[in-house]
Amino acid sequence: MSTIQKIVFQNVPLQNRVVQSKVILSYQLFGQPVGSAPLVLVNHALTGNSQVIGENGWWQSLIGESKIIDTKKYAVLAFNIPGNGYQDVENLIENYQDFTTYDIANLFWKGIDSFKVNQVFAIIGGSLGGAIAWEMAAIRPKAIANLIPVATNWKASDWLIGNVLTQDLILNNSKNPIHDARIHAMLLYRTPESFQEKFHNKLQNSDGLFQVESWLLHHGEKLQNRFQLSAYKLMNYLLKTTDIFKNKNKSEVIKGITSNIHLISVDTDYFFTANEIKTAFQEVKNYKNNAFYHEIKSIHGHDAFLIEFEQLNNILKPIFN
Repeated sequence: MSTIQKIVFQNVPLQNRVVQSKVILSYQLFGQPVGSAPLVLVNHALTGNSQVIGENGWWQSLIGESKIIDTKKYAVLAFNIPGNGYQDVENLIENYQDFTTYDIANLFWKGIDSFKVNQVFAIIGGSLGGAIAWEMAAIRPKAIANLIPVATNWKASDWLIGNVLTQDLILNNSKNPIHDARIHAMLLYRTPESFQEKFHNKLQNSDGLFQVESWLLHHGEKLQNRFQLSAYKLMNYLLKTTDIFKNKNKSEVIKGITSNIHLISVDTDYFFTANEIKTAFQEVKNYKNNAFYHEIKSIHGHDAFLIEFEQLNNILKPIFN
């Protein structure tokens, strides 16, 4: 298992002109040494972390020895979004509304710079991680060979902003904030069809508790046991801040990105809808001929990027081979 390493940045200027006195960026490295092989950066989603491979790796179906992102062939780097609390509850961020995905993307570039690498073979991320990947491409449009945002978009939609507000209200007002916010979130990450296929209206016990209720309560408890409140507030809030065109000319931003862009959506996703990702793809196609659209077919909604690994593997195979 790769150990967690840390870089400390002092006096970091944020997008809103606040200066954060200290930010700790932690990371894990897998596979080949950085500099000796093509570098793949993997950005985690809202409740994810830098442990992307191995027994507890959240993308172990995709990354590892002889897998699609082959650790015998690539140097794989995964940062923790500062403040996510992964194996470090000392460095949580309370002023969560000062941070944006742009700030996180900037910090990730500073982290990459510490390895003296100026070209990244691929940046891949799902959901929040993919939004940060988009921001990284906008900041350094010529530094990434392959940009792979999965189940995400370059700008937060009104639907997403509304749901972030709902989550924020639960996190700030509930007696049981992480638990209750997670239950609401699970309803957004899946679909009615996914639930029906999984539970079939079955009861869990003789007290009248349904299996779906038991499952949701379990997810609430599980996250409550491993996640800090300030971390959840920050990760949730970051989602609404995504906008790679903020104070910039849209066509200039798109034209500037030299990467091969692979947009991957889920047909039933209603967190980041397939329709909004298709629309982004059509806009990119106006300026670039090295952009590609892929769609995962699934009844499972947003979470399909963690469930339908065979489809995802087939989409990624040509890029990483």
